[in-house]
Amino acid sequence: MVNNLEQGFFGIGIQNGKTPENLGVLWRSAQNMGASFIFTIGNRYAKQACDTHKATGAMPYFHYETFEEFYNNLPKGAQLVGVELDEKAAALETFIHPRRCVYLLGAEDHGLSKAAIEKSHFLVKFKSILSLNVSVAGSIVMYDRQSKIS
Repeated sequence: MVNNLEQGFFGIGIQNGKTPENLGVLWRSAQNMGASFIFTIGNRYAKQACDTHKATGAMPYFHYETFEEFYNNLPKGAQLVGVELDEKAAALETFIHPRRCVYLLGAEDHGLSKAAIEKSHFLVKFKSILSLNVSVAGSIVMYDRQSKIS
C-alpha cells in the first residue's frame, strides 16, 4: 500500500514506443491517474493524436535519447519500476508501490531493453495471456497504484 499521508509522486513513460497513438492514450491516463510527469526514451513523436486532454501542457514532459540519459536523470529518491513480462518480475496484484517512483514500459514488440531490466529497482508484471498494448498496460499499473493508496 502507498500511504497518502506521506510525500510521494510518480512518473510514467515508454522506451522506444511504436506509435504516437499509444503515447497519447497513456498520457491521457497518466493525467487522469495523477502522474507528476511523463516521458519518452528513444522514439519521439511531436504530436500525440489521442492526447485529447493535452497532458503535455498540464504536466512536465521529458524526452531522453538513450536509456542511460534517462537513468542519469531519475528524480532524487525515486525508484525505477520496470513493467515487463519477466520471470524475475513481481506480481502486480501483490506489489507494494514505492511512494516515489518512475514506471517504465517498453514497446509491445520488444519490451524493455536489457539495460532497463537490469537497472530497474523493481520489475512488475500482471496476468495476461498475451502482451498488452503499452497504453493499456500502463493504465493498469497506474490504476493498481491508485487503488492501493490507503
